[in-house]
Amino acid sequence: MNADAPVPFGWARAAKAGLTFRPIADADLPFLALVYASTRKQELAATAMTDLQKAAFLLLQFRAQQEHYQKHYPQADRLVVMGGGEDIGRLYIERGPAEHSIIDIALLPEYRGHGAGEVLLRDLTDEAAAAGKGVSTHVEKHNPAIHLYRRLGFVTEQDNGVYELVRWTPTRVAAAQPGLPR
Repeated sequence: MNADAPVPFGWARAAKAGLTFRPIADADLPFLALVYASTRKQELAATAMTDLQKAAFLLLQFRAQQEHYQKHYPQADRLVVMGGGEDIGRLYIERGPAEHSIIDIALLPEYRGHGAGEVLLRDLTDEAAAAGKGVSTHVEKHNPAIHLYRRLGFVTEQDNGVYELVRWTPTRVAAAQPGLPR
């Protein structure tokens, strides 16, 4: 990356890690459906559905999710996350007047657990802190990423059954870790 090139969204960690972003387009829908399906694979493994039934179910669920996001978060940035020029995941974020809401963040399985998620979350919390805002998202209770959120200072504010509403606030992190660089 050219040192003089602008860093998208000011996300310096992501740029240093080789992550880039682009707004989703209709041509990305098959890829986004694949990312979505990868997040549900373990859950569906326990069902008696055939592979064809699972694929049909996942496609319906993906389409419903996309419609929901479009209807309820029309101003959100919907981004394809790329690493080394390859499509590796998706990030949907809405920057509201009081806080930034991560609507969805997911990476393909082969890119999970290697630091990309942490880089993205740290850049997002830095961006929010600079604007004097917090960051919130819903995380499934059994999602291994919950440990990453906790490590980065997100706390559960609401238990919604399958999901937890977790929130990061700059003052909470600063109070918990005075003097520690982020």
